[in-house]
Amino acid sequence: MLRGMAPPAIPHPTIVMCGLTAIVLTAIVCLAACAVGPNYRRPSVPMPENFKQGVEWRRAQANPQGALSNTWWLDYHDDELTRLVDAALTANQSIAVAAANYRLARAIVAASEASLYPIVSAGFSGTRAETATGETTGGTTAGTVAGTHTVISANVSASWEPDLWGQIRREIESSKASAQASDAELAGERLSIAATVATDYFQLRQADIDTDYLHQQLELETRLLAMTQAGLRLGTASNDDLLTAEDTRDLVVADLQTTQTAREQDEHAIAVLTGVPPGSFTIAPRHDYAFAALTVPLLLPSELLERRYDVVNAERTAAAANAKIGVAEAAFFPTLDLAAEGGFQHNALANLFSLPNRFWSVGPSLAETLFDGGARSAAVREARATYDSDVASYRQAVLTAFLGVENALSSCNHLKEQAQAYAGILRRNQSLFDSQHAQYKLGTASEQTLLTQQLILLQAAQNLKDTQAALTTSTVTLIENLGGGWRWDGATGAAASNTVEGIK
Repeated sequence: MLRGMAPPAIPHPTIVMCGLTAIVLTAIVCLAACAVGPNYRRPSVPMPENFKQGVEWRRAQANPQGALSNTWWLDYHDDELTRLVDAALTANQSIAVAAANYRLARAIVAASEASLYPIVSAGFSGTRAETATGETTGGTTAGTVAGTHTVISANVSASWEPDLWGQIRREIESSKASAQASDAELAGERLSIAATVATDYFQLRQADIDTDYLHQQLELETRLLAMTQAGLRLGTASNDDLLTAEDTRDLVVADLQTTQTAREQDEHAIAVLTGVPPGSFTIAPRHDYAFAALTVPLLLPSELLERRYDVVNAERTAAAANAKIGVAEAAFFPTLDLAAEGGFQHNALANLFSLPNRFWSVGPSLAETLFDGGARSAAVREARATYDSDVASYRQAVLTAFLGVENALSSCNHLKEQAQAYAGILRRNQSLFDSQHAQYKLGTASEQTLLTQQLILLQAAQNLKDTQAALTTSTVTLIENLGGGWRWDGATGAAASNTVEGIK
């Protein structure tokens, strides 16, 4: 060094440490801006412009904003049905299971997000022990001096594994998608239970009406059988006529037993759906029940992908599987762990928190797997195969959704035409019965002819009621196939109208 020149300035160790820390943090931020693995895009599916069987829908302008009410069963204007559906949505155990699974999925999301942050812990310890000091020669301790020592320590430690390759972020992405799939599954379970209650309830009411008609028919068939027996004694009827009359009456008896069995089983099913033992559950019969003709809002086929819970569930499951590919690929890269610890240690509590008694340590650790026998490569292949399987399941769910809607539309359309035809048959048979009744009063028609025409009239009325019941049940099936009142909001990634809070 030349005389008169000042020595070069040596940076303070703290300044050097801060500078290195800034460089490391900058590098971590740059690396954390990217995540390995493919970014998710919703798989493409074939999309028709209109529903094939939606003839009446195509006559009017389809309304993409049209939505079914979240309480669609209210549109049937039946207080008993509303009470039963509300009870099922509250007490049904299948819904309770789906709700618990959804809460579990949300907890997994929270646990995944917690992995992004450092872990900080604190500890306090105190030990008192007796030790021996001295020299050891040939295995024998010489000049041993016993002593008792106290060590008191208080420390704070922190560790953090930066998400350099996006592994944690992909885990969060996957867990969020899985939670959204659970949200859709819960909505689907609620819709399925409500639709099943409504279907069983309408079938029960149909059985009530059929039971009433069959009792009337049995009474008429019994009277006709008595007339045939009297005719056999008088010689105006043959034994074949008697056998035919007996068979006809017994067929009504058999139909009555079948109808009553179905009614009892529907009642038992509703009891279980509402969380009540069948033995303590009863629904009073109603022979005058009127089935409501429900109008379902119009929509476009593309809306089905956001309205159908099973389609949303399958799509979110595929999204979760796609994120798992990134998790598997991130295992090929090294992991960085930053750890720091500091505290105080002394033999007396009174002087513990003083500057000379402090200690600290800080430092990073880098780890990389050099050989794993191909386990990581196998994990990537497994993740990609799972994703391909989930994509295929999603596309199949879309096709199944279109199939369900087309079938429900077909059923509704044809049942409407069938109901109109039976209504015409009923009107004509009512006119025929009125004519026969007038002739019977004038003495130009027999009582047997009048009873036979009355039987035909009862059967026509029953056919019309059965068709109306089937049409009402088909509207429930159509609502279920359209996704009910549950709707997926793709902009927020959550349910738009579900009563359960969605994952944002």
